[in-house]
Amino acid sequence: MMKKGAMQKSKQWNVKGALRLAGVFHFLHSCGSGCLLPFLTLYFRHLGLSATMIGIIMASKHLLALVWRPFSSVLARQYDKRRVVLVGSLLSSALVVLTLLLFPSAGNQAESGRCNASRPDANPTAILERTTVPSQSNATVYSINQTSISSKLPVEVTTLVSSNWSARGLRSLKKPEQEEDPHSEFLGSLKVMDAQHQMFFLVLIVMGLWELMAAPLEWTADDGLYEYLDFVDATDRYTGVKVWKPLGAAFGSCVVGVLVTSLFCLTGTTLEFYCYTVFMILTIPTAALLPIYLRKRERPTSGGFKALQLVHGSLQAILCAITVILMGMVSSAVSDFLLWHMQDCGATEIHMGISLALAHLSQIGLAPFAGRLSRFLKCHGWLLVLAVVSLALQCLYYSFLWGPWAVIPAQLLAGFSTGALWWSVTSQSEDIATPDTEKTILRLFEVLSLELGAAFGSLVAGFVVQKFGVQVLFQGTAVTLALWSSALAVLKWKIPRQRRINYSRLLAADTEMSESESDQEKDWLETAMEDDARGNNKWTVDKS
Repeated sequence: MMKKGAMQKSKQWNVKGALRLAGVFHFLHSCGSGCLLPFLTLYFRHLGLSATMIGIIMASKHLLALVWRPFSSVLARQYDKRRVVLVGSLLSSALVVLTLLLFPSAGNQAESGRCNASRPDANPTAILERTTVPSQSNATVYSINQTSISSKLPVEVTTLVSSNWSARGLRSLKKPEQEEDPHSEFLGSLKVMDAQHQMFFLVLIVMGLWELMAAPLEWTADDGLYEYLDFVDATDRYTGVKVWKPLGAAFGSCVVGVLVTSLFCLTGTTLEFYCYTVFMILTIPTAALLPIYLRKRERPTSGGFKALQLVHGSLQAILCAITVILMGMVSSAVSDFLLWHMQDCGATEIHMGISLALAHLSQIGLAPFAGRLSRFLKCHGWLLVLAVVSLALQCLYYSFLWGPWAVIPAQLLAGFSTGALWWSVTSQSEDIATPDTEKTILRLFEVLSLELGAAFGSLVAGFVVQKFGVQVLFQGTAVTLALWSSALAVLKWKIPRQRRINYSRLLAADTEMSESESDQEKDWLETAMEDDARGNNKWTVDKS
């Protein structure tokens, strides 16, 4: 009996197995996200929505996640329902997203022209005859014919064509008796609107429901795994799991790009949604087996307020917070409308998928060299400046794209923009953290960038693209980032760096050093203070 109990206990706390299972979970989930999320705005464009409408939809998605994700994470922890939340989130989000395929696509004619253009015996006159609609003017019919033949159209003409086909699709869903008596419907208020606004509100409702289902997943899984590793004193291995997220996103984007391009004439862009659903369902078994440990006797603490206080108390952290918000705004604008610009330059899904995969892989490639690069720049704060400058160069390059593959050099800079940004933010979190608050501070920076900043970025980008175009958007963001990088460099030089001495962390580091190098006799506290004194750092002591 004792042997059996010992075997069960050793199996229960199998750290290597837990990390492998968590890696598979994050890889599969990121594969699904990479299959669909980057291509959503392109699908909305096919539905006939304008850039402003798409910006509002994406901003609403980020704001909903900003509120619901932390709240749902706390509820799942408090009621010990993390595993139920994980499985339910995967299954419901996989099914709800398919609702978007029920809406009539306005991209059918462009898709038809793309398939016919690939055949030598295609007859442009026949295409024109199929796309002629009595209710449309001759100019519009001519534009549709050009859409079928050429892939390089002005955004205004494409939007006009998409709007007309969206209107036809929505009207085709209505029965004749419903058209005669519009006030007899339950959603009579929607029928007063034009077809484009009807489509906008329907998509907005579905996207809100989808985000409610999908948002709780990531934090719930991360919290459960972190507490499991914390219980077995292995939190230092937690960061090793994160590398599977960009790897999965790169694999998903690349695979779906190849599949959609190869099977476009059979499935169109709907294959992206089905790939997302398949990967979410494949993730369910790993979510059901994911190691989760709950400290039942502990009540939820106000870690978020403590993190806000620590960030507010450091000028360097405030600068970092402003920077991540600005970077989140620009990154959101790029992710929403870069593929639009590539499509206008003749790119297909295979070009887009490969370029997105290269961006993720470049971030992974920088990780082993981030520490050396930081030491070369003397302080991780200058790595933050490098990230801003790199993103500014990316945006400037995006505004001058001339072909499908022209985006590749800029995507390779993602390691210096996104990768360097989060390595610098992690170091900043370590500087101001007190015991057990480092993870919360890092999550606060992530929320400021990926949700709050992204919401404002999507909203502003939609209006700018609608009014001035995609090229002006990228040029404007490049100028804004260039100005902020100059101001950030000056402020970083003027404001002294604060770093909190965490005695428990230093003691643990000294213990590991003494075990491996017993001949070193320097005092750990004296060594740490001497190292930072050389960097002219300002120290605040935390005795906790």
